[in-house]
Amino acid sequence: MEHFTMEHAIQLDNQDPLAKYRQEFYINHEKIYLDGNSLGLLSKRAEKTALEMLKSWKNYGIEGWTEGENPWFYVSESVGERMATLVGANGREVIVTGSTTGNLHQLLATFYEPQGNKKKILTDELAFPTDIYAIKSHLKLKGFDPDNELIKVKSRDGHTLSEKDIISEMKDDVRLVILPSILYRSGQILNMSKLTEEAHKRDILIGFDLCHSIGSIPHQLTQWDVDFAFWCNYKHLNGGPGAVGGLYVNQRHFGREPGLAGWFSSKKENQFDMDHQLVSEDHAGAYQMGTPHILSLAPLLGSVDMFQEAGIHKIREKSLKLTEFMMTLLEQELAKEEFIIRNPVPDEQRGGHLFIEHSDAARICKALKENGIVPDFRSPNGIRLAPVALYNTFVEVWKTVQTLKRIMDNGEYRKYTNERGVIA
Repeated sequence: MEHFTMEHAIQLDNQDPLAKYRQEFYINHEKIYLDGNSLGLLSKRAEKTALEMLKSWKNYGIEGWTEGENPWFYVSESVGERMATLVGANGREVIVTGSTTGNLHQLLATFYEPQGNKKKILTDELAFPTDIYAIKSHLKLKGFDPDNELIKVKSRDGHTLSEKDIISEMKDDVRLVILPSILYRSGQILNMSKLTEEAHKRDILIGFDLCHSIGSIPHQLTQWDVDFAFWCNYKHLNGGPGAVGGLYVNQRHFGREPGLAGWFSSKKENQFDMDHQLVSEDHAGAYQMGTPHILSLAPLLGSVDMFQEAGIHKIREKSLKLTEFMMTLLEQELAKEEFIIRNPVPDEQRGGHLFIEHSDAARICKALKENGIVPDFRSPNGIRLAPVALYNTFVEVWKTVQTLKRIMDNGEYRKYTNERGVIA
């Protein structure tokens, strides 16, 4: 096997067609930031559009709803149209609104319609907790016991899911399936096309949580005939902390009344009639509820434009090279240590981050941070490392693995407690 060196990393960076985008971000050159799958870095374009939105408030006051370069009244639809290419949808199927959990509540309220014995919701035991909390809430609201009506597909190894196991649980009593596109811990990509096809064969609606996939991998939601999807925009899309989320509704479902109706569910031309009879939009905008969070949405105007310019397929190509390079280095430099790579290795199954295990993971993460490297600890013994295509480099990956090797060789990590912080 080829032995990779620092010179090889430099060569890869010199050949990188996306290298110029690193200059678009605010980089702390004293650190190596590998936590973009939790919170992406600020770009200069996102800062610019955020400041421009503040300026529009300053200059227009109330008139900002209809005046200026990005009138507030239409900005959720405008950004949704631009974001649609990232999920493989048409512009009318995507709206930027709410939050991950708020949007999931809306979609559950809209699409979970138990009929007779067909009343169960299928998900998985590795799902992010907020998805489970929301699903349980809606089962209880319908008068059901989640212990009986919520099916969580078991993982065979505690890290990944078998698609065969998921499909085998799509039984006659299942009404709705909600799954992650990429598992937040291990980074496994599920075959959304196959799972959607199998669900529809059984007259089951299916939706996906795209939090760890949007901006990281390409999607074709409409081509795959996915019923709905939801996501946050502060990870790979670099929308900033608390950025407004997004949702997708397949055009087949246009005209379905929103389960949680609100003022911004209304058709734009009817909204200020102030009628108590809702006339909802005939596109994904119907699934908005309250007034858009304009200032938290503004950074996405700049960020999404950068993704359109760079191209999601080129981003994915570099992401795969970065994670493959890191896996090779981990095996090359740390073979004698007790690290286990838990993320899938095949390209078609591996998302934008790596997940490695070690019994001293918490203290290793603390040692990495002390040495200027920002990882992500996941209890009880997981380390997530996310080299992001738009701003991380192959040299940074090289330096990270060399630092990890050093703190393991000299035992530096042992001076820290093996416990997570308040936020991990």
